[in-house]
Amino acid sequence: MGHSIWGGAELELGAYLERIGFEGTARPDPETLRAVHRRHVAAFTFENLEVMLGRPVLLDVKALQDKMVVKRRGGYCYEQNLLLAAALERIGFAVSGIGARVRMDSGSVRPTTHMALKVEAGGEEWLCDVGFGGEGLLEPLPLRDGAPAEQGEWTFELGREQKDIRVLRSLHPDGWFDLYAFGPEERHPVDYTVMNHYISTHPRSPFVSRLVVQRTEPGLRRTLMGSTLTNARPDGSGDEREVGAEELTTVLKNEFRIELDAEDAAILTRVYRAAT
Repeated sequence: MGHSIWGGAELELGAYLERIGFEGTARPDPETLRAVHRRHVAAFTFENLEVMLGRPVLLDVKALQDKMVVKRRGGYCYEQNLLLAAALERIGFAVSGIGARVRMDSGSVRPTTHMALKVEAGGEEWLCDVGFGGEGLLEPLPLRDGAPAEQGEWTFELGREQKDIRVLRSLHPDGWFDLYAFGPEERHPVDYTVMNHYISTHPRSPFVSRLVVQRTEPGLRRTLMGSTLTNARPDGSGDEREVGAEELTTVLKNEFRIELDAEDAAILTRVYRAAT
């Protein structure tokens, strides 16, 4: 198979494809890339439960496979996209890493902490990202400027700024909204190890002080941030409500398909009650 950058050689590809519900033959072509990306997003929940449970976030392929494929949990950007990178590499795609600065229309410059992927398929380069806890892609996006792409009822485009900086945007009722920006520099697994340490331990990280859980569907995005459960739709409509500690594990199971064992459920509920 040649040299494995993303640990594809260590991945049990069949188990991963079964977990995401991919059927047929996986080939390094655009159709497979789209199907795997879409099914990964549908199968795996974005979540930071390990941080809340006081455990380290492990990024090696064996740990990711054990947590996400075997135990049917989710993860946040590094976990999600490193697992996808291993799978795509194993299928035969050329995969390289991207480091992005999250914007979410913030006026300030944030550090490069988000991971995304650049994948070659069908003679073209694609932005792949199954781990953005904001307004994430459902499918790969061609690395071309402009040309809005509809994914389900959501619409995305890539814009270009000075110095080779590209910006991923999503369409809101009042116009385009900046999600994150990235440059041409290639990132490696070791870079994400450093980013992951900051994101999982630094007091100013958005993932250290509160629960963040999300599922994106073609017409609905469910998010539990802190104690607020939000249902958002592409047309800007939606609703929200507060989630009490006594219903947390039920909400995680019913809304986000995360089932915890009794011990983890008890720890998480205790942490959640103290934080809210």
